[in-house]
Amino acid sequence: MKTGRLVALLLVAAVAVLSLAGCGSHSGNPHAGEVVVGSGRDAESTLLAGIYAAALRSYGFPARTEPSDNPMAQLDSGAFTVVPAFTGQMLQTLRPGASQLSDTQVYRTMVSALPEGVAAGDYTTSAEDKPVLMVTQSTARAWGGNNRNADLSALPKHCDGLALGVVAGRRVPAAVGSCLLPAAREFPSETTMFDALRAGQLTAAWTTTADPAVPGDLVSLADGKPALVQAENVVPLYRRNALSDRQLLAINEVAGVLDTAALADMRRQVAGGADPQAVAGGWLAEHPLGR
Repeated sequence: MKTGRLVALLLVAAVAVLSLAGCGSHSGNPHAGEVVVGSGRDAESTLLAGIYAAALRSYGFPARTEPSDNPMAQLDSGAFTVVPAFTGQMLQTLRPGASQLSDTQVYRTMVSALPEGVAAGDYTTSAEDKPVLMVTQSTARAWGGNNRNADLSALPKHCDGLALGVVAGRRVPAAVGSCLLPAAREFPSETTMFDALRAGQLTAAWTTTADPAVPGDLVSLADGKPALVQAENVVPLYRRNALSDRQLLAINEVAGVLDTAALADMRRQVAGGADPQAVAGGWLAEHPLGR
């Protein structure tokens, strides 16, 4: 009997020690259970991460953002669970030189090229940030448009003698339709580039559709259908089998709410010094998911 009682006491003590160890391990990790939404270190990337983290939190899931020099490597290793991206940029990373242009084609080809273990959620059909050419109002009228509207399809008709500008470091198309574009002249800032455009030193200048700094006196060459410039829609990439159905629903619902105008407005706020997380949270509060 004494031996049996001693064994029982030892078992109770062992269970108690293991329970305490488990509690200590959990309390020592304040981020346990959080979904880590990774991003690059630039303002737009951290803003997008904030949007998806806010979406998860709006569904009751703890989530935090974390920047990295290589968020895709962190996603591939499992350090990150979700990483927002742009479809065209990701496609070019995975398959350099891929020629698909429309949003649907770019998305499908990107999905087929993703590494094993990484999946893609729904992309934002109404939110994009792809390259766009700006021209003066006089050029827009000469190319058959008006003061506020012109079509990119007119560009190949004026291919000879084009002088294009781009901010240094920005990736732009090598061709638009049948027009093989000349190398763009690089500028240190958009201000100097747009000044050169107004002064007649450039025919057109590259920016992006969600750029908040585009002056109101210039005209964008709208890309129609069929598309002439590769799509750049926002898309959440995530670790396969790492999200529950409701977590996946939370990040996918962003696709039905976010649009280009909202993205540009949030970028404008961040450029003005606002915190990206606060801006993302404020936008989501005004556009609640699941409704």
